[in-house]
Amino acid sequence: MAKRLFDTILALCLIVLFSPIYIVVSLLILWKMGQPILFKQQRPGLHGKIFGIYKFRTMTNERDSEGALLPDEQRLIGVGKFIRSTSLDELPQLFNVLRGEMSFVGPRPLLIEYLPLYNERQKKRHDLKPGITGWAQVNGRNAISWEQKFEYDLWYVEHQSFWLDIKILWMTFLKVIHRSDISSSTSATMEKFRGSKE
Repeated sequence: MAKRLFDTILALCLIVLFSPIYIVVSLLILWKMGQPILFKQQRPGLHGKIFGIYKFRTMTNERDSEGALLPDEQRLIGVGKFIRSTSLDELPQLFNVLRGEMSFVGPRPLLIEYLPLYNERQKKRHDLKPGITGWAQVNGRNAISWEQKFEYDLWYVEHQSFWLDIKILWMTFLKVIHRSDISSSTSATMEKFRGSKE
């Protein structure tokens, strides 16, 4: 209850505070990439319940001659790179927090297609609400392997506390300022999870 109250109050305050940024980013996307401004995708949340997550769009819809989308690194250009590197793309998730689908801190909500790939231990990452940021994000984000990321998520599930959340929020702020660990070492975005070996 305390965490939910904290999430609600902070989300409301930040939505009001960042309202000019929402307008500026929306206009930039509309100018450089056109519609839609927001990217919405179905993700699993608490106990695997599916919800729609919102982000500012950072990639174009460019396709090849056969109609297939171009690789991420070719569609992530210009204003999209800036929005992602500054984590401005995550701002619409404040409304997910306000609606109770997410928390400020928790394991990041991943793709639905990953659900059958988790081992029994990895499934426990859904024992808490997903977060805008988390222990994995401040300990490597997209620059670490999937197995490392899941271990950080599970450590958080087992040790979650108010003061740990405050620590993670502060560490996230520093990460955003320094724009670190945005991408993996081998691609513009994080490679897809293919399942663990064990």
